[in-house]
Amino acid sequence: MHQKGKSSIRRITIGPFRVDTSDHEAQPWRDTFHFCMMISWPALIALMASVFVVLNLFFALLYIAVPGSVANLNPPNLIGAFFFSVETIATVGYGDMHPGSVYGHVISSIEIFFGVVSVAVMTGIMFARFSRPRALVRFAKVSVVTPVDGKQILMIRAANCRQNIVMETTAQLRLVRQTRDGEDFMLRRVDDLKLVRSDYPIFIFGWNLMHIIDESSPLAGETTESLALSQAMINLTLSGTDETTGQVLMARHHYKADEIRFNYRYREMLTRTPDGVDHLDYSVISIVDPIGSNRDSP
Repeated sequence: MHQKGKSSIRRITIGPFRVDTSDHEAQPWRDTFHFCMMISWPALIALMASVFVVLNLFFALLYIAVPGSVANLNPPNLIGAFFFSVETIATVGYGDMHPGSVYGHVISSIEIFFGVVSVAVMTGIMFARFSRPRALVRFAKVSVVTPVDGKQILMIRAANCRQNIVMETTAQLRLVRQTRDGEDFMLRRVDDLKLVRSDYPIFIFGWNLMHIIDESSPLAGETTESLALSQAMINLTLSGTDETTGQVLMARHHYKADEIRFNYRYREMLTRTPDGVDHLDYSVISIVDPIGSNRDSP
């Protein structure tokens, strides 16, 4: 019987959930584009530089394997062949060194083909990374449960730090927690948390997202302790269209049980100066005060 080798294990952490996965068959060389989009910029530059060096070294070995394949090779060794390969793959064509045989012409033709393809691939990846839409949305580090008009309200703050117009912004708020069906079967349950307003026609500055905790709410009767026991997480996603670029922007944030503050309220962000100008202070977006505190300003 064929026995599998040891499978790779990957740990994924999302909020309070830590999951080790195995046999997922996620191999970077089979999903190169996604891999290049996910790694950091320094890692991507290092990867491209490594491919460039290895490719040129490979063709340099082919040139040096057959003496006379490169005329006027200088220096007449692997280093000279490497630099000739660089000049060939980049189509620089200095003119001093050139293919000196049919074999040299064949190898240089193959290398030019690989050079054109590699430049096209690298250009596409660089453009995709530069043009990828990025929403500069800042979320409060904690959410609060506070009374508003006699009702318990879950409130989360979000702010558009780019301060451009994001049109038709929509929000979805969900509660994710672990439950058990019977004795042995574990479920990860997802409940929608209905927002008082789930769309914002023009998102420029800030947005207070509110969910009413009533009898029908999945948060009814919940406390910090009960949420922590079920490894609960509140997940917020925003999406809208950037008016400047026409691209769809997306942002998300999650709050663990210890990041949900009951009987707290956010510090006021919006104040008005004596000359009638509104002032929005982003530095207090995550500052909360206990209910009953008189502190409404920094």
